[in-house]
Amino acid sequence: MSFVRTFATWICCTAAVATLSLPSVAAEKKAPTKQSVPETPSYYGSQPTSEKLDLTMYARIREEGFKHSHVMEFADALTNGIGPRLTGSPNMAKANAWTKETLTKIGLENARLEDWGEFGMGWQQVNTWGRMITPDPEPIWLQAAPWSKATTGPLTGEAVYVNIRDAGDLEKFKGKLKGKIVLFGAIRTTPDLTEPLFRRYTDEDLKEMETYPVTAPNTQLLAERRRQAELRGEALKMMTAEGVAAIITPSRDGRNGGGTGIIFDDNGANLVRGAQTRENAVTIPNAVMMIEHYNRIARLLEHNVPVTLELNIETKFTGDHEHGFDTVAEIPGNDPKLKDQVVMVGGHLDSWISGTGATDNGAGSVVAMEAVRILKALDLKPRRTIRIALWSGEEQGLFGSQGYVKQHFGTFADPEHPDPASTPSFMRRRGKLTTTKEWETLDAYYNLDNGTGKVRGVYTQENYAIAPIFAQWIAPLKDLGVTTLSYRDTGGTDHLSFDAVGLPGFQFIQDPMDYETRTHHSDMDTFDRLHADDLEQAAVVEAIFLYNTSEREAMMPRKPFPHPELDQQKTAPIPGIYPNASETK
Repeated sequence: MSFVRTFATWICCTAAVATLSLPSVAAEKKAPTKQSVPETPSYYGSQPTSEKLDLTMYARIREEGFKHSHVMEFADALTNGIGPRLTGSPNMAKANAWTKETLTKIGLENARLEDWGEFGMGWQQVNTWGRMITPDPEPIWLQAAPWSKATTGPLTGEAVYVNIRDAGDLEKFKGKLKGKIVLFGAIRTTPDLTEPLFRRYTDEDLKEMETYPVTAPNTQLLAERRRQAELRGEALKMMTAEGVAAIITPSRDGRNGGGTGIIFDDNGANLVRGAQTRENAVTIPNAVMMIEHYNRIARLLEHNVPVTLELNIETKFTGDHEHGFDTVAEIPGNDPKLKDQVVMVGGHLDSWISGTGATDNGAGSVVAMEAVRILKALDLKPRRTIRIALWSGEEQGLFGSQGYVKQHFGTFADPEHPDPASTPSFMRRRGKLTTTKEWETLDAYYNLDNGTGKVRGVYTQENYAIAPIFAQWIAPLKDLGVTTLSYRDTGGTDHLSFDAVGLPGFQFIQDPMDYETRTHHSDMDTFDRLHADDLEQAAVVEAIFLYNTSEREAMMPRKPFPHPELDQQKTAPIPGIYPNASETK
């Protein structure tokens, strides 16, 4: 056998053997596994360019809302039947119970009260009155400041005017205040009313709201408010040590000079922030007085005219560790794939004490109740669950909605550099956000809390992906005056609690009416200031937004996931950017 032939035969045999052995080798080897790529949630993915609108449902919602409305029935029962609803008070407990029962009566399921934690002292005003005895008898108009201690019956005393501009002013009053009734705060001039106190938005106003003004935060204003809060705290310590009999503060102003002849009784009347807690409690009876009466007495004292006052502050405490509750109820979802996702609507149920909390925020609460009533009356079977939540503790710092969000959706770690204690809780820095599984299922939250005015549009809270969706939704509502989308952030109410954790939370644009000028936190905030036609319109709009959200295939788009722990790092100066600068040693 020649070498070539022998080699060729060997090669062929070897190849044949190798070929025969391949299957066993392959069987021993594991096939490479494909790495699974996480699916992008629909709220971070692309959205359909065209919304599927059910205009027949628009018509049905409008007919139910405009022809069979119960919104004013709800408002009457809440504001007149229950009255003011300070968190932790007996009236707040009544409002929680009434809303839970009423939502059940209109067909919602799983109605409940959710405890968001300890609030502070339970308190209510029973009766407050005053009069000037000398130099000229005159009734004076005042109300107890929230969480004020009561006087021991009618109290008569000499009045002293104390206007503190800086810490040096405190020295002038040391040793002179024992047993006195102190008028604490500067005389406030009452401006001429050159602008209407009641107005609706014009087309020009709404067009302007579609612009995005770029303005830097007013750090000087915040610093000045902190300074004034610290100064008030020092003055209160001095007055407590001196043994002051009572403190009276002047009622603040409203927008456009609207704070005349009325009493605003809110956080501005408190001598300290967090006065509802026992550790921060003001131990001196204190009240807020109508500005015209306050100014007269202060001017008499400025001109060294002795003034004697008699006043009676009758209040009642019901506990030191009252908890706050949110009223929650649902229309269950019916789509097997989507029913665990939730669309929410709400407003804050609590109020201040001087009125009956009608425009702030009985209006937002009863509109939300009417919106879900409309959907239930139409016997709709939404794909997603629709949930209403009526918050408490909003007026003191969004406590109810923040507590709900913390329990259900996510929590923040403590920041590396905390803000001063005097900074309101909703303005403080936050650390890293940790979210829950439930965070993935919240589709959107809609809020109403700007008085009795009808809805004119929506603030998107800088959620740019949501605007094309809302634009299509409101196009059929143009005849109702709903025309405007504003990319701006709007603050001051409960949608912020959702927005803070990266969830879609929205506040509607409403006609201003006389909300900021007269009714907001004042004794004029009563049922009589509500406008039935506007509230009916608002409920119809909310119901349509709830229905549209519940029926979409994709979840509503979200803003990028928040990283508040990186804020200071991102805004820190860029090192070495200044030319010719020497290194700091």
